[in-house]
Amino acid sequence: MSPPTRSRPAGQPLAGRSMAIGALAVLLTLPACAQAPVPGPRPADPAATVAPAGTTSTQEAAFARWLNGVRTEAIRRGIRPTTVDRAFAGLSANPRVVELDRRQPEFTSTFWGYFGKAVSDTRVETGRAMLARHRALLERVSRQTGVPPEVLLAFWGLESNYGSNTGGFNVIEALATLAHDGRRGAFFREQLLTALEILDQGHITPEAMQGSWAGAMGQMQFMPTTFRDHAVDGTGDGRADIWTSVPDAFASAGAFLSRIGWRAGERWGRQVRLPAGYDHARSGLDQWQPLATWRALGVTRADGGPLPGGPQMSAALLMPAGHRGPTFLVYHNFRVIMRWNNSSFYALAVGHLSDRIAGQGPLIGVFNRDQTPLRRDDVEILQGLLNGLGYQAGAPDGLLGPNTRAAIKRFQAARGLPADGYADPALLARVRRAAAGLDPT
Repeated sequence: MSPPTRSRPAGQPLAGRSMAIGALAVLLTLPACAQAPVPGPRPADPAATVAPAGTTSTQEAAFARWLNGVRTEAIRRGIRPTTVDRAFAGLSANPRVVELDRRQPEFTSTFWGYFGKAVSDTRVETGRAMLARHRALLERVSRQTGVPPEVLLAFWGLESNYGSNTGGFNVIEALATLAHDGRRGAFFREQLLTALEILDQGHITPEAMQGSWAGAMGQMQFMPTTFRDHAVDGTGDGRADIWTSVPDAFASAGAFLSRIGWRAGERWGRQVRLPAGYDHARSGLDQWQPLATWRALGVTRADGGPLPGGPQMSAALLMPAGHRGPTFLVYHNFRVIMRWNNSSFYALAVGHLSDRIAGQGPLIGVFNRDQTPLRRDDVEILQGLLNGLGYQAGAPDGLLGPNTRAAIKRFQAARGLPADGYADPALLARVRRAAAGLDPT
């Protein structure tokens, strides 16, 4: 292993540069925490790490030439040749990584399908046990960063199932494969070069640098550039070992959240109750209002009590399962969670899991959790039909993004339906009828 970095006081960041956010963990939708089932990818079968079937010597030679170019660039950056040569020894492209990168899920995610796995009873119970085990450490990190212990645990639980599943891919191999594959070559090349810098600084060995197929590393699943800018040595040994050191993992997560805007003393959000006759179109992350406005509209806590919070706080209202599911008001710290992983399902799971770990109960209310997901092909059809009807859903891409949900709301409102922007097979059938002229406004 390369010599460790010069020791710093425990809890200090690794980099002396400003802590600007880079390309945040490949937008952190690539690792499993965002859109795929929780927990993340299982370790790869070692037999999968071979050259693709049918790969020619010409292709292998092209990869070797490309890798040599990366080696030259790394050395120009000041990384020692011995570090690069050790990391690249015997390296070949991993076809499993390419397969995972190109694979698109057949179905869209549903809130209950994601939420039930992310905030399972087992994960809640384990989180509470981890709170008892690591309370002193968590409280120290919380005092330093302003991030509550239960929030740190919720991220830990979702990212690596409390450190038990940090990924089974060699990070250098995965990043080299993705950078050479070319679809996001510049992004992954920078991640690869940064991973080499991390090795050169002595934080980890190439063999122990394991992570997800997309290169997310350690117990908090940091991408290399996120590690570079935000990882913290929580023990004072001169290294930020987010793979095996729980103090380093907590300190790094707390520092990262603090630097991207976490407000100490504020909640992420809460479940709420809507008054009868509420206009469901007043929902979504594009509609932030002062808490006083939501109170005036009759929104209360889920138990019927008045909404707490100061006059300066603003919030947005979310109905992730439509108007028949739970409703949430989310605050500033919810947006911070989405800077970690740009998924509202993920952010709601982090928030609710943190509440459960802290001792709160499950969601209030009886809900039908049997949601039928739409196929991505069906979403493309839905988008095309909405466009044809003049509702401007955007270019059909099979993704239920904000433009599509806004178009659905306009379609629903025009027909006197609850305008919650929720897409399911019944909504698609209604849009089909309208497109056929059988459901005029």
